Amino acid sequence: MPEACDGLNSGQSLLEDKMVREEAPSSESHGKQGGWVTFPFIIGCIGCLTLANGGWLSNLMVYLIQQYNINTINAALILNVLSGCLSVFPVVGALIADSFLGSFSVIVISSCISLLGIISLTLTATINPLRPQGDDHSPSKLQYTILYLGIVLASIGVGGSRFTLDIVKDQNVFFTLYAAFLASSTAIVYIEDNVSWGWGFGISLAANVVGLAIFLLGNRFYCSHMPRGSPFTTLAQVLVAAARKKLSRLPGSDDYYYGEEHVGKVMDGVLTKSFSCLNKATLVTEGDVNSDGSIAKPWNLCKVEEVEDFKTLLRILPLWSTSIFLSVPIAIQASLTILQAVTMDRHIGPNFKIPASSFLVIVFISTTVFLILIDRFIFPLWEKFLGWSPRPLQRVGIGHVLNVLGMVVSAVVESKRLKIANAHHLEGQPEAIVPMLSIWLFPQLVLVGIGEVFHFPGQVGLYYQEFPTSLRSTATAMISMVIAVSYYLSPALIDLLRRVTKWLPDDINQGRLDNVYWMISVIGAINFGYYLVCAKCYRYQNVEHRVKGGSTLEN
Repeated sequence: MPEACDGLNSGQSLLEDKMVREEAPSSESHGKQGGWVTFPFIIGCIGCLTLANGGWLSNLMVYLIQQYNINTINAALILNVLSGCLSVFPVVGALIADSFLGSFSVIVISSCISLLGIISLTLTATINPLRPQGDDHSPSKLQYTILYLGIVLASIGVGGSRFTLDIVKDQNVFFTLYAAFLASSTAIVYIEDNVSWGWGFGISLAANVVGLAIFLLGNRFYCSHMPRGSPFTTLAQVLVAAARKKLSRLPGSDDYYYGEEHVGKVMDGVLTKSFSCLNKATLVTEGDVNSDGSIAKPWNLCKVEEVEDFKTLLRILPLWSTSIFLSVPIAIQASLTILQAVTMDRHIGPNFKIPASSFLVIVFISTTVFLILIDRFIFPLWEKFLGWSPRPLQRVGIGHVLNVLGMVVSAVVESKRLKIANAHHLEGQPEAIVPMLSIWLFPQLVLVGIGEVFHFPGQVGLYYQEFPTSLRSTATAMISMVIAVSYYLSPALIDLLRRVTKWLPDDINQGRLDNVYWMISVIGAINFGYYLVCAKCYRYQNVEHRVKGGSTLEN
């Protein structure tokens, strides 16, 4: 599942340095709480939980089709909705950790919930009455209940622990995560397809238990921090305070509130004119400020800095919205590629057959390889000979182009697959294998992977460059929300196409999957045009000096 992995990559700093360390570790920290003494526990926990989650998640669509007789398109819809939830739950987990429970409690609770979910899935794979018996039987209500209960619990567990566990900025963490993802998407998937589903889910279950145990063993070494509140609360306070001041029409002064430390001082900086309706949130009225200069009513008064931070978020929203329809085609392709692979010749040699769910690993591998090539070689050479390197908006734009090209290649390959299927009269035979090598799917997946090298790091770089420090966690959350929204829109689009066209029947050999790819290629091209307009209108912000001038700024 490439998008799920991208969400993992893009959100790795959502709660960075919250539990293990407050500053860079030194040699003097050995034997104390925090620092590198916690590293083995964290990296062990990350590896095991990633292995556990990938073991059931990577091959879920095939499990639904083969073991529960759910038709192919519905299985793809379920997978996309689930993937959207997997991008929303981490943000929710981060909010709970920031505002209420702290990271340690959220990780432990989430890991236990994930454990319950994988236990439920393992039971469905090992106890026959919990699955439909026979290819012509639909699941009963009880069977559906146990299946979806396991999926929901496992998904909540994944989301709660995923971003909360990122606490050490070290490449070994990412290599561990990638290695675990590859192992789960290949080795465990192969076991599920060729040995038994019970063994595959059982390995995931064991990995979850080991990961939780490793994390708990390091409890005495962690630095615990009290929840310090979420930046999302501050953003909500700006909206509420501005609305209250606008509606109440209370007499107020012309003084803007800069914060407790600036009370009684003359401030040169003023609010910007853009989104001026929000400026009222900073006007001091009677009863807003305590005698010591602190805010008495947080939902009635905000600092100038908080309002300007919110404006920064609003300015970047149009660019953020273009990323939604950049990710929707990838989400659709992720599920439909598995359906294509199931119908194609997946043999390598006489005895080995690639599991259909493992094809998405090609996106991951191409992303990893080209990320190294581009960041280590191409961009340094570019900067050496041209004297400049691509800025974030340019990188995202290149990602748009490669994404559209990947969808065009997908349409061409599917057209070829359908021609071969029609030539061999395979219509109406959903179990039939089209005599076409599945390696034809590689180019489209490689192109999408290369595109992700440009647009996802480009988005992260843009948000981190443009957002103030107080909104850094919001920046990474925006990437996660893009992925979530795209996975929610993709099943809605697929369902709409099923209702108004005949392109997506249960047997894709009787459909026109190539038309679906052509359509999302057109959508991607139109979205790229929208992106160019947004990028042309956007002006990079100098957040460090935003309110340090002497006169009113225009933007």
